[in-house]
Amino acid sequence: MQTLICGSMAYDTIMVFGDHFKNHILPEKIHILNVAFLVPEMRREFGGCAGNIAYNLSMLGGNPLIMATVGDDFQPYASRLEKLGLNAAHVRTVPESFTAQAFITTDLSDNQITAFHPGAMNFSHQNHVGDAKNVSLGIVAPDGRDGMLQHAKEFHEAGVPFVFDPGQGLPMFNGEELMQFVEKATYVAVNDYEAQLLQERTGKKIEDLAKLVKALIVTLGGEGSHIYTDGKRIEIPCVKPTEVVDPTGCGDAYRAGLLYGIAQGMDWQATGSLASIMGSVKIAQRGGQNHTATRDELSALSKTHFGFSLA
Repeated sequence: MQTLICGSMAYDTIMVFGDHFKNHILPEKIHILNVAFLVPEMRREFGGCAGNIAYNLSMLGGNPLIMATVGDDFQPYASRLEKLGLNAAHVRTVPESFTAQAFITTDLSDNQITAFHPGAMNFSHQNHVGDAKNVSLGIVAPDGRDGMLQHAKEFHEAGVPFVFDPGQGLPMFNGEELMQFVEKATYVAVNDYEAQLLQERTGKKIEDLAKLVKALIVTLGGEGSHIYTDGKRIEIPCVKPTEVVDPTGCGDAYRAGLLYGIAQGMDWQATGSLASIMGSVKIAQRGGQNHTATRDELSALSKTHFGFSLA
């Protein structure tokens, strides 16, 4: 059986400006801002929540199936998916559109100017959960607004358990819509900022929201994570990485660990611990999909840090 991953596929173009923005932006001229930054250093990363989650889940030995909408420029990413052996049968190309992509310029103080083009992501509702066969688990990750609403509804109606992972897409929804997501979902996963926003918009405390699902997971960055389930809170420690290089994609790596643990029937302490390991492995490498680890290596890390091996 497969895990259906509904979410974005994206390119991330990262450029480094070898100076400080403050030296080139005049506060008194901000109303007529017209600046250009020379960026000799540039790299392009493969990303998007669906791509990142699938990459990590495959690393664990899971069986991910990606469902996403992409543009005419997707061929380099498609070739990568093929080389990795990732199932892209439900990655739909939207003609005359671009794949979602972020353009990020960073200065020497780590300030960032980012432009994000959603492109084909806005057409994610053209995909339907029912088109995928042999699916036992799913996730609704950040994607086009209409697609997220539709896929949650379709998972629920099909009786397929799924994780609601709103991520940076959470602000697109009002309190009523967020409650509908939670009521349809089997699990909810958010970071601490998103948890606060979720509470404010729904008017419900995190403990009350947790009662509506089998588990509600809140990640806390370097402080680990909390899993609310069966009326209790399980505290998951952070796994210290070999080095801290780039947090991009850590949340997606963590969610891959969650999905694997759920699919394998692991208890929540072990599931959260495995998710923590995945985030730790990711943060030691730049980009969302440049880290590598064999299943045996991941199992050894689980044994070292938490006393269990992967089945």
